[in-house]
Amino acid sequence: MTSSNSSVEKSRSRELPLDQIICGDARQVLAEWPEASVDMLVTSPPYFHQRNYKNDRQIGREKTEREYVEQLAKVFREGRRLLKPSGTFWLVLGDKYHNGELLGIPWRVAHALKDDGWILRSEIIWHKPNAMPSAVKNRPTTDHESIFFFTKNKQYYYDADAVREPHVTFSEQSKMKGGRKHFFQRDGSPEQGKNAGNSNLHNGRWDQAFNPKGRNKRTVWSIPLSKFRQAHFAVFPEPLVRTCIEAGCPPGGVVLDPFMGSGTSAVVAREAGRRFLGVDCSPDYCEMARQRLKDTASDQHMLFS
Repeated sequence: MTSSNSSVEKSRSRELPLDQIICGDARQVLAEWPEASVDMLVTSPPYFHQRNYKNDRQIGREKTEREYVEQLAKVFREGRRLLKPSGTFWLVLGDKYHNGELLGIPWRVAHALKDDGWILRSEIIWHKPNAMPSAVKNRPTTDHESIFFFTKNKQYYYDADAVREPHVTFSEQSKMKGGRKHFFQRDGSPEQGKNAGNSNLHNGRWDQAFNPKGRNKRTVWSIPLSKFRQAHFAVFPEPLVRTCIEAGCPPGGVVLDPFMGSGTSAVVAREAGRRFLGVDCSPDYCEMARQRLKDTASDQHMLFS
């Protein structure tokens, strides 16, 4: 082994600086940490040509979409190395119009990560019920972003029960023709259809086939944009991050956000009983995130004291 390789391996043997926000370039910082040491990645990186953070190390100001995708792939390649075999990765990414044409950035990134070895398990639509109004008149107003759920392996941690939704079938919101009239009707259409022969159905009580904890999480999440008083624009909504963490990270596990920004992932991870690691290239945002963590810790202490 060469001396340069020895120095790389030595740096990667360092212990993780758990529950800290590290100011630096994620492409370099993540490379220093040991492999298979975190349980989950969740992040919303700077979008292509969306904002200028006035930092030479920032991602998002590349000249072309191809360069932008390549730089994100580099970060997440290191993230994949850090992820445990059972780990999950949740990526929130919006698209961009240029010269009147939608660039398709989220799926360009998704395909690049698939080519790099990630397994894409699901595309989730984040619907924003309070999306900003738009003056466009020749296309629909955008009120969603993509959330891509990746894994490192085909066997991974996922807690479906932690993120179940209320059942709709037997509620007033049901759109099923006939709806609750199927209760107690033996040999009703559900028992003749896809549930034929289901041993869980007794005397027309086909509601017994439904999980008592709720239905499985759907792929459209309606979550309002969030505000943080120190940031001048909408930030990562805490309910969105909490859903990802509760589903994809075991209790006590380590959540990594390589584009920490204002600190939402760290705050939510701590509240959910997980450890966290945050990286951001902006000193201002690192300080903002650290202060936010202090403030929320003080608020929790006052609440329970």
